[in-house]
Amino acid sequence: MKFRYVGKTGLLVSRVALGTMTFGAPDWGCSETTAHEIMDLYRANGGNFIDTANNYAGSQSETIIGTYLAQTDRHSVVLASKCFFPQGTAPGSYGLSRKHILQACEDSLRRLQTDYLDLYFVHAFDPHTPLEETMRALDNLVTSGKVRYIGCSNLFAWQFTLANGIAARQNGARFISGQHMYNLIHRDVEQEVLPACEAQAMSLVAWSPLGGGILTGKYRQADQPEQGSRMHHRRQIDGPRFWHDRSFQVARELEAVSKSSGIDRVQLALGWVLFDKRVASIICGVRTVEQLKANLSVADQDIDDQAYAELTRRTEADQGHLVQFAAHSRNSVFATHPIG
Repeated sequence: MKFRYVGKTGLLVSRVALGTMTFGAPDWGCSETTAHEIMDLYRANGGNFIDTANNYAGSQSETIIGTYLAQTDRHSVVLASKCFFPQGTAPGSYGLSRKHILQACEDSLRRLQTDYLDLYFVHAFDPHTPLEETMRALDNLVTSGKVRYIGCSNLFAWQFTLANGIAARQNGARFISGQHMYNLIHRDVEQEVLPACEAQAMSLVAWSPLGGGILTGKYRQADQPEQGSRMHHRRQIDGPRFWHDRSFQVARELEAVSKSSGIDRVQLALGWVLFDKRVASIICGVRTVEQLKANLSVADQDIDDQAYAELTRRTEADQGHLVQFAAHSRNSVFATHPIG
């Protein structure tokens, strides 16, 4: 298993992170026994990065991981969790207020049966709580030793850049990672999020690198996902993200490059995301041991430049006027007025 540093820190994580949203999820997830088998296989293959959140499977994911960690070497694992979404119905049981962040962290630590988190993400942006309050609360968790590093998930580039500026002004902990969806279907992070991560000395941790399973080829284009499938159970959430014409067109392009290059389509899709060194790790969520084995194929291998370039060309979408204008102005001025 190859490793990468997260941002400009000394934190090393395996390039393939274990996503645990399936652990304990009814209907489309897996049982505690299977989850422990998955974690055993993941760690036996050299993986060290386990990602969860306090709202996964109604907090069951954290509880299942906790019973596993109680029986193993906690310090050999880089453990990440998140907070933001409601933890009950009481006022203040959600968002990024100081009250909720501190309480949510304490609850996660209890369920995970550990006294610290290696990486703690805010799961979304809270428009009602001042960033000064959020960043100070996160810094309190770091200085108290309950959290080693902090990150953010699903934030716009301007939001986490502003947050880090506020943290610097407060002489507090800064975000070292942004966790975002990144795959061949959704490449919008290339426009601002990835450049901002680089400028902020952050790494991207990519979730859903297989596009909710569309890129594996297991789904065929139809009006609705097959009954009983994960996409069927999560169609209210994942349907708008992935169940559309462009997704299936990208899947066909992936299949074509897979055949021409001789590279397995799963390895190709995952390897394409990892090709960018600004990506520290890809989160692979599985519900069976067999699925994990397939995803681990990219742990030690890299796709070649030609396959990457071909996939990039075939799956590029309209990037919008601002990106197009920036490229045009850069090329029209500096190409004809070389510097250096």
